[in-house]
Order: sequence, then C-alpha cells, then structure tokens
Amino acid sequence: MNWKKLLGLLSMLMGSIPLAAQVQGALLVVTKQSHALAIVDGATLQVLAQVPIGEDPHEVVVGPDGRTAYVSNYGEGTLHTLAVVDLVGQKALPSIDLGPLRGAHGLTLHDGTIWFTAEGSKALGTLNPATGRVESVLGTGQDKTHLVWVSRDGRKVVASNAGSATMSVFDRTVQKPVMVPGAPAAPAAYTVAGWRHTLVPVGQAAEGFDVSPDEREVWVGNGDGTISVINLAAEKVEATLAPDVRGANRLKFTPDGRLLLVTTHTGKELVVIDVHSRQVVKRIPIEQRGASGIQLQPDGSRAFVACPRDHYVAVVDLHRLAMVGKIDAGREPDGLAWWAR
Repeated sequence: MNWKKLLGLLSMLMGSIPLAAQVQGALLVVTKQSHALAIVDGATLQVLAQVPIGEDPHEVVVGPDGRTAYVSNYGEGTLHTLAVVDLVGQKALPSIDLGPLRGAHGLTLHDGTIWFTAEGSKALGTLNPATGRVESVLGTGQDKTHLVWVSRDGRKVVASNAGSATMSVFDRTVQKPVMVPGAPAAPAAYTVAGWRHTLVPVGQAAEGFDVSPDEREVWVGNGDGTISVINLAAEKVEATLAPDVRGANRLKFTPDGRLLLVTTHTGKELVVIDVHSRQVVKRIPIEQRGASGIQLQPDGSRAFVACPRDHYVAVVDLHRLAMVGKIDAGREPDGLAWWAR
C-alpha cells in the first residue's frame, strides 16, 4: 500500500470537512405559488421542510428569538397579516393581524422590533414580536412604500416609495410642546421622541435599494436602468450611475462593501458592480426570465438569488463570480433570509 497517497487522500478528505462545517445555518425561501416557506440546509442545500405561509407571501425575516420567522402577506397592497413560522418545529403558527395597516411587504429586524412596510396604507409600522401587537406607525404619504432599512443605532429609517419615485428618510428627533407666549409652561412629560421625514427624489419605479455597510450611502435601483447614490448624512442624491440595470429589482452589498449585486425584473444576469470604481465588473448568467430576492451567506462566500419565473434559487460563488448550482425550493421563489440556527 502506498501510504503517502493514502495520507494525502485522508488529508484532502479531512480538509474538506471544515468547509461544510463552517456553513452554520439555513436559507429561508418564500415560494409564492407554493404558498410555503422552504427551509434549506446551508451546508447541503437540501430542502428540510416546506411550511404553509398563507396567501401571496413575499418577504421573510427571522425574529429576535432566533427560532421564529415572519412572512409578509402582500396581496398587491390589500392583505393585512404576517404569517408566522416555528423554524425549529417546522410548523405554521397563528398569523398576526395588522389591523387597518394593509399590504405588508418589506421586513427588517432591529433591536427586538420588526419593522414592516404597509404599502396599501402608505406607511411603515413596528411590531412587538413578544405581544404580536403593532406599536407605532410612520406615514410616508407616498405610493407603494415597498422596502425598509433601519440603522444600527436606530436613529435613521429608510424606505423606498416605488410608486412616487422617492425615498423616505426618517430621523429620530425630540418633539417638544409649542410654547404660547403668556401661557403656563407645559409639563416635561409632554416632550416625546418623534421623527423628521425627508423625501429624496430618485428615478421612476425605484423599489430595490441597499445601504452600504458603513451606512454612508444608499444605492437605489431605478426602472430606467440607472442607480441613484444617496449621501445618507446629507440626505440627497450625490451621483446617478448608468450600469444598464433596467427594471432593477433588488440590490445587495457584499459584507466587505466592495461589491454591489443587482437583480432585474427582466434581465438574465446578476449584475456585479465594483463600489469603489462604480463600474460593472461582471454580468453573471443566472436565469432566463428575471430575478428577485438576494441573500448572502454570512461569510460573504456565496449569494443566493431567487429566480421566480424559472422556479429555482441560483447559487453564486462570489469568489469565482459564477453560478455554481440551483436549489429547487418550490414554485416562484421570492423573498430570502438567513437563519443562523
């Protein structure tokens, strides 16, 4: 027996184990036609379960307990529920009624609170997952308030208004009573936290956006194929790029902030932009009839891209900038999230 060859083979095999072991977690895939949330093992990319999530599901977020997922039931701005999934038990839980707020779509988690867009109500809402109650509402007054982002310190909130060609930027402020000359001073209890709302004009049909990891810039995809770059501190557009991403759908920065990934409604490629040079570095063929949600593996090595009309999730190696696989998670995949498990 050639021991050197055997030892070399064993070394290769053992060297490959940590690569799979490093992938801790699962990919969550909203499948709109299947009306199910697929739970996909992050290492093997095999579907572990498909849990019912109600009518017209779109986006998904993992709650603060790390074991519950929340899915928006959209209905073109008419529905008023969030589906709830026990990820550990792999079963549906009672949905949450959002009351008068309709058309829940975009979802994000910040400091134990779930923020959601209510497109049919031209508003944002916050949900306390522990009580299942809506605790606050911010009106945008804009059409098709679609996606939402919250800064790490919770003092800035950004939302896209695809029907009004604007971005809403909310800044946390302190609201004090208006003092009337000669009137008694108002009690200190009347001073409360509030928000200042600024509208930033962008391009038509601008729904997809992402904020750079350093939280300095917002990159917004416009329907005409341009990207608006907003200086978040100044709250105004500082540049308009022309990377030819007509019908831009979703945008996602890599964790290091070096690259921006863009999907489009009708294109056949995942467009990769170098953030420093602001130039397209590659167009990766991933589908035939348009793509949607993007989710990155936490270590930044892979991207998962929902291809709803082709009914699969594309797996993209971000080191090689190439599509390396497909996941059959169900019919019409759309919103994606990562569950750390």
